[in-house]
Amino acid sequence: MFSKILVANRGEIAVRIIRALEELGIASVAVYSDPDRDALHVTRADEAYALGGSTAAESYLKITRILETARAAGADAIHPGYGFLAENAAFARACEDAGIVFIGPPAAAIDAMGSKTRARQLMSAAGVPIVPGTTEPVESLSAAEEIIDAGGIGYPVAVKAAGGGGGKGFRVALSAGELKAAFEGAAREGEKFFGDPTVYLERYLPDPRHVEVQVLADAHGNVIHLGERDCSIQRRHQKLIEESPAAPWIVDQALRERIGAIATDAARAVDYRGAGTVEGLLADGEYFFLEMNTRVQVEHCVTEMTTGIDIVKTGIRIAAGEPLSYAQDDVVLRGHAIECRINAEDASKNFAPAPGRIAAYREPSGPGVRVDSGVGPGSDVSPMYDPMVAKLIVWDVDRQQATRRMLRALGEYEIGGLKTLLPFHRAILQSDQWANGETCRDLIGDRSWLKKLAFPAAPRAGGAGGAGGAGAEGGPGGAGAEGAEGGAGAEGAEGGAGAEGGADAAGGAAETADYTVEVSGRRFDVKVIGRPAVPGGAAMSGTTGRGAAPARPRRARGERAPARGGPPANTGDELRSPMQGIVLKVLVDKDSLVEEGALVAVIEAMKMESEVVAHKGGRIAELRVAVGASVAQGDTLAVIASVEA
Repeated sequence: MFSKILVANRGEIAVRIIRALEELGIASVAVYSDPDRDALHVTRADEAYALGGSTAAESYLKITRILETARAAGADAIHPGYGFLAENAAFARACEDAGIVFIGPPAAAIDAMGSKTRARQLMSAAGVPIVPGTTEPVESLSAAEEIIDAGGIGYPVAVKAAGGGGGKGFRVALSAGELKAAFEGAAREGEKFFGDPTVYLERYLPDPRHVEVQVLADAHGNVIHLGERDCSIQRRHQKLIEESPAAPWIVDQALRERIGAIATDAARAVDYRGAGTVEGLLADGEYFFLEMNTRVQVEHCVTEMTTGIDIVKTGIRIAAGEPLSYAQDDVVLRGHAIECRINAEDASKNFAPAPGRIAAYREPSGPGVRVDSGVGPGSDVSPMYDPMVAKLIVWDVDRQQATRRMLRALGEYEIGGLKTLLPFHRAILQSDQWANGETCRDLIGDRSWLKKLAFPAAPRAGGAGGAGGAGAEGGPGGAGAEGAEGGAGAEGAEGGAGAEGGADAAGGAAETADYTVEVSGRRFDVKVIGRPAVPGGAAMSGTTGRGAAPARPRRARGERAPARGGPPANTGDELRSPMQGIVLKVLVDKDSLVEEGALVAVIEAMKMESEVVAHKGGRIAELRVAVGASVAQGDTLAVIASVEA
């Protein structure tokens, strides 16, 4: 077994892996970007090292830097989690070349399944049913038009990135007029997130169920499946709610055995090793192979709850060369589990990203309730990364009772100062569509229904509401909240001084202060005893890069945080950015005429693209942004002047 493992990830999955390592008696090493300096996974690990940079490309995707850190820390294995480098065959090979174990499948299996076109070829050759479409990359828009016109696919058509996954690089063209935008969008996201602009075509099934199967395979020829997960509640082809098993009227035991056999056959076809998931579409009783994710899934938790098998620890044991400790007949599904992804998004605004700082924070608890999170009071949810704040998972004896338990847990969850999907989940789980086991696409696509989930208007600065700010979802969020804003009595919530004791002039006790410092990239927590070299304790203020992080200024007890409302409304002539992000595309020129609702720009935030449309008709009098520009929430993108009739 390994002695020390580096976790090449962040957020809740990094914390989940670190907990598993602790239970296995293995030392953990965290890595972090500049925005994640004070993140929970950093403080939770035995050791932590700075990668530098703010974006994923500057930090969590830097293979050479991660390998250098693993060597410096003395790690004998790397766990990639999901996302980032988890399905990167080049990274798996680089680990092998460096003599470090990659906790995941062999690079050859990642190559085979990482390319969706290659995977479709392999599965078709192995007799596994695939969704009708191309098994070769489609090189150009004109080639796509020819293939569709030749018959066999038709409209609606799905244009998908060959290296895609997680809903990224997936666009749908309902008609020929939409094909160009879908083709370009899928290629653009494929390039951005996976370094591969190659796309392929599939027949788009308008309302299928997304049913996937968890597999485990060791190096000794043992391959088993742990039953299915129904992940049909999605927005923009990204999962929102998952459950295991599927409702009994959707997947019965005979179908479970059939799709389980498809999944294990797929794993054997590529000599798979580790934890993986075979995803498929279920439509009119037919099950089609969709793709294989060669990593642990976000939603692995529901399978753990119904089988009692720890998928993360099992994957680590497999990587260490141990055989599976159970056979297929040992796998028994008990009860029903549901997972809700708690994303920093505003469903009332068509799931617009909503990054910010968490104020008061309290997780639900009680029988059958589990929370996998990487945040706490004062945590920043950055626009640089995925919008997921946490995963809320519940278990009960059947689907109906699990739903009631989830509603209870959602009601207990308090996240102040941040807009999340808590109201959305409560509404969906109380709908007839959910009770009937439908995909809920009608509700998720209904803008008027989504608008009913709007958050209360933010209080003005100085008014009631305190530090909870805009969109506080529970709890007072005021100055007295323990640790919410790092006020008096908070134990290091803001990373500053004064955590223990402080000055005691009357008693003559020495002052003590806690600091976080970085030495040669490694993070240390340091207690300083004695008076600070600089008045106010900011002896290391101004340090940047990989030096010590300056403490955030503290507010006096009772002093309210500035109000953090939503983006300013588009009034008058100014078209404002609804979010912080990067401008990916500008579709207008200065002096061009636009109609109300015309697409003006595309902004990427939290790994999602959002379209910004004109709030009025007129002439683009000013265009203040260009492709590649960074914009803050509320920045003016363009000025639209009215045109005389």
